Amino acid sequence: MSDTPPRPDMPDRLSTDPRSPHHVRAVFAHDIGIRFNGKERSDVAEYCISEGWVRVAAGKTVDRKGQPLLIKLKGQVEAYYR
Repeated sequence: MSDTPPRPDMPDRLSTDPRSPHHVRAVFAHDIGIRFNGKERSDVAEYCISEGWVRVAAGKTVDRKGQPLLIKLKGQVEAYYR
């Protein structure tokens, strides 16, 4: 028997930023993967499956608060547990 908690359902929208209202701590307790347009992406900061977009960092550019600037890419998004 394993003592790992059950995996919660993957939300439609998820963010890695803990200040975001779309951040779900229980999901990040497990290893998740994001497939965007058929390719595995490891640099996704936020995604929305129903609207079909991901946000990724725009290089090393940061805003005045030191947070990375994010760009939105549109396409087919699939989130899953590894």
